[in-house]
Amino acid sequence: MFSSVGEMINSEIQSVGSDILHLGIAYALALPIGWDREREAHSAGLRTFPIVAVAACGFTLLGTALPGASTEVTSRLLQGLITGIGFVGGGAILRDRDGVTGTATAASIWNVGIVGASVGLGIYHIAVVLTLFNLITLKLLTPFKRRIVDLETKPDQDTTSGGS
Repeated sequence: MFSSVGEMINSEIQSVGSDILHLGIAYALALPIGWDREREAHSAGLRTFPIVAVAACGFTLLGTALPGASTEVTSRLLQGLITGIGFVGGGAILRDRDGVTGTATAASIWNVGIVGASVGLGIYHIAVVLTLFNLITLKLLTPFKRRIVDLETKPDQDTTSGGS
């Protein structure tokens, strides 16, 4: 009897350790994206992104640990999770007279939620690839976007020269 209690406790400790590892991986994958958004002075950043990833991972771990968890239950869990994260990301989108800002931040929040859920499901390659694609997009395409915006806002120099 004592050996089965000991095995039960050992199993629970291993489960807790595994869950903490999952949460830590989700946190670590979200941190660079949050750092990028923070450095760019966006509405969500260093604190928001890891929290969203850890919460999504935790919610997924919780849902898959429920007794009787099936593919259908997991599907409904993910549907609710993605809807909730979309709501959080929507708060990052701002509209003013010059246009709309924050859409990349909102999309990144949504992406980080998927990263957390992927880690929670143990599908690490999806989590890593989503993180890399998000970072590459923010880092490599932001300068191109700035150039396009600069070109659109600069007056045409040929029309102000006054002659030929």
